[in-house]
Amino acid sequence: MQPHELSQTIILPQTKVAFFINLKVPAGQEQAAIDALTGLSGTVDGVSFRDPHSHLSAVVGIGSQLWDRLFDPSTAPKPEGLHDFVPLEGDKHSAPSTGGDLFFHIRSDEFDRAFELTRRIKGLLGDEVETLDEVHAFRYMDFRDPLGFVDGTESPQGRAGADAALIAEGQWAGGSYIVEQKYTHNLKDWEKIGVEEQQRVIGRTKAEDIEFDDAEKPHNSHVFLNSVEDADGNSLEIVRDNLAFGKGTGEQGTFFMSYANDVRVTELMLRRMFLGEPRGNYDRILDFSTPLTGANFFAPPQEFIDAADEYVRPGLLPDDDAPADPSQPATQLSAAKGLYPQD
Repeated sequence: MQPHELSQTIILPQTKVAFFINLKVPAGQEQAAIDALTGLSGTVDGVSFRDPHSHLSAVVGIGSQLWDRLFDPSTAPKPEGLHDFVPLEGDKHSAPSTGGDLFFHIRSDEFDRAFELTRRIKGLLGDEVETLDEVHAFRYMDFRDPLGFVDGTESPQGRAGADAALIAEGQWAGGSYIVEQKYTHNLKDWEKIGVEEQQRVIGRTKAEDIEFDDAEKPHNSHVFLNSVEDADGNSLEIVRDNLAFGKGTGEQGTFFMSYANDVRVTELMLRRMFLGEPRGNYDRILDFSTPLTGANFFAPPQEFIDAADEYVRPGLLPDDDAPADPSQPATQLSAAKGLYPQD
């Protein structure tokens, strides 16, 4: 099977609404985490079946520390690139590492469907699971961010997107590495510098969304520093699913999240942004945009999510083979033995 046939619903057109949910699973709540993973597909179906045109979907990512707690390394070894987000300390700007155990990327064209799915997922997890962050994001204007520029122009789509986002082979074929950051914007200072200087910060025109020629593109522009290549000069890509969030009268920002078949690509882009290339030549967008969160997750193939309970560490969950309580109602056909004459 091809990676896109094995994956969760990662490669999809951008919807009008997305909920980004980051959760912490305390010790003792591992059963709840497994129940949420194995029950996710059915939960999505239960919310979406009455309105298929809402395009409701959900992708779940698992953090490094929770992976170590949940899964047997002999049958589900941790993906090679899964680790906690590495904080970045540049000469002027920094990117914090805020962690997380489970990350849900919920997409829909209808707010109420995304809202209801979030409620049901939290119901599966229970009150003991802590919500670290919940962002209700939306598609702003013609795919623009609050800074006024088109966001995600360079994000590959279709087959190219699958090639960039999904692991191609091995046990984790169809899986993908997630990196998320929530940025808030200083729009007052941004507006003060004017459109021409804003375009130099980004490296693209604002109205037409045309990338500057290489000779004109500042080396500290957002586009320049987010363009990375391998040793042979081939462009390295990630799939972005950024959306705007905020209040019309208050804080506004952009939720950045990416899918990649190699987390090092995203990490290299962030190093170039915050530390600079060369050192000190940081991304000028950071003078106006501040990251509040930073976390890494792995989105396993769909088949793994559906059968996650088969890969747990021995002894982690209650013994399903323990004798049943005879006072409880029959739940299997074998329990009805003796009710019929032929028995």
